[in-house]
Amino acid sequence: MIDSAAIISAGRDTMQRHLLTGVSLVALVAVAGPVSAATPVPFYDWTGWYGGANFGYSWGKSSSTYSEPAFGAFGLPTSFPTTEALNGPIGGGQIGYNWQANAQWVFGIEADLQASAENGISAQAKNYNVCIDCEFATIATLHQTHSTDILWFGTVRGRAGVLINPTTWLYATGGLAYGGIKVSGTFADSGCTPTCVWSYGTTTSRVGWVSGFGVEGAIPTAPNWSWKAEYLYIDFGTFRGGGFDTDFGGPFTWATTVTDQILRIGVNYHFH
Repeated sequence: MIDSAAIISAGRDTMQRHLLTGVSLVALVAVAGPVSAATPVPFYDWTGWYGGANFGYSWGKSSSTYSEPAFGAFGLPTSFPTTEALNGPIGGGQIGYNWQANAQWVFGIEADLQASAENGISAQAKNYNVCIDCEFATIATLHQTHSTDILWFGTVRGRAGVLINPTTWLYATGGLAYGGIKVSGTFADSGCTPTCVWSYGTTTSRVGWVSGFGVEGAIPTAPNWSWKAEYLYIDFGTFRGGGFDTDFGGPFTWATTVTDQILRIGVNYHFH
C-alpha cells in the first residue's frame, strides 16, 4: 500500500531544498555584485611634467651629387653622385608634458637634444684623356672623396596615444627636427703637375621634420619613473652649395639630402 503522506512529505522536503539552494544563489549574487562593483580599478595618472635620458643607434643616409659641366670636355661625367651610410650611436635627454584625457587617451609634447657620432665616407675615381688633340693620349685620374656627418640633432614633437593598460601606452609622434650637419668633399687631379686639389662643402644647421612611434610604461617598483622605447624617422631635406674649379676652369654645384632612422630606449622621471 502506497503511503501518500510519506510521498507528500518527501516532495515537500525536495522543494524546500531547491528553494533554499535558489535563495542561497540569489543571495550570493546579490552580495558578490556590490563587492565586485566596489573593487577599485587600478589608475596611473600620466598628467604632468617629466624629464629623462635616452641612448640608441641611428641608421642615416646621405645622397649627394657634385656637378661640373667643364668635365664633359675631357670625356668625364659631368655629375658625380655619392651615397653614404651615416650609422652611429646617439644619446641625449628629453623633457615634456603629458595630459591624460581619460582612461584611454594620453596626449603630450616632448623636446629632445641628441649628441651623434653618425658619419659616412665614400670615394671614387675616373680616368680621362688629359690632352684631347694630342697624337698620343695622356691618361690621368680624377679622384673624389666625399663625407657627411650628423654632428647633433634635436626634435620638438607632439605625442598622442592609447593606454593598453593603466600603466602602459602606445603612441604616435611627429613634429619639427633640427640638427648640425657637415658635408665635405675633395677632388684630386693627377693630370696636373703637381696634383691639383680643390674642396667643397659646408657645416650648417638644418631644419626638417620627424615622425615615429613608441611605447612607454611605468616602473612598478618606482612609481615616479617610466621606461620608453621609440623609433623615429627624420628628413633634413636637401641643401646646396657651389664654387669655381680653377683646374678644369668651370663653375660647379653640389647638393646633399640627409635622412635618419633612430631606434632608442630611455627613462623618464615624472614630477607628480
